[in-house]
Amino acid sequence: MPPRPAPTHFVCIPLSGPQLARTLSSFRADVTDPNSFNVHPQAVRPLGTMHLTLGVMALKGDALGQAVDLLRGLKLREILDQARAASSVNSTNTAAARAMMEEESRGGPGLTVTLQGLGAMQAPSKTSVVYAPPLDPGGLLRRFCELVRGRFQEAGVMAVEERPLLLHATVVNTIYIEDRRMKRAAMDARDVMAKYDGHTWLEDMPVDRVALCRMGAKKVEGELGEAYEVEAEVEF
Repeated sequence: MPPRPAPTHFVCIPLSGPQLARTLSSFRADVTDPNSFNVHPQAVRPLGTMHLTLGVMALKGDALGQAVDLLRGLKLREILDQARAASSVNSTNTAAARAMMEEESRGGPGLTVTLQGLGAMQAPSKTSVVYAPPLDPGGLLRRFCELVRGRFQEAGVMAVEERPLLLHATVVNTIYIEDRRMKRAAMDARDVMAKYDGHTWLEDMPVDRVALCRMGAKKVEGELGEAYEVEAEVEF
């Protein structure tokens, strides 16, 4: 089987806001301090790169236009209604059902994102990626993202993944360290994860759009630091 082509684009929910800017800035100052965790500053991801990835694609030729047209044609509120209906049916335990009821009463037809705690892509004692996971007790956010991803997979512009969708916002990734001796160097994240266990990075951020972005963040002026080029986006 030939190797899968390198991804060129990804579909995501962009994350932003003053609260996330403050929490990331505080986190950066803490973990990069030599007297604290001494994480390499280039490994800590800037505000402008924060997002939840729904899926990645290798788009060439007409496939990019097809993906853009598909995205712009999505009716996000209808997809959210489908996700809410499916999540309600699948809420078999009391806690999940209660979370769904609270979500309904709080946001009505909208969708929000809350990031809390830290996770690691590999074993916490030896990982290159540390991320903030979304708090999603009722499963509504996950189901919505799965449905959006499914539209691209059904159209053939995104490969079907065997592994389940892992929603996450990357806050540390050692691949971005320019020093080749340290690039992809694994870090022991256990102490960082212990300190930030239960830490709220972002609370109830309204989701107002889904974007198709080009791989490879570019440096930008100001607080964002870096940002991904947006090929297209669709709003709620």
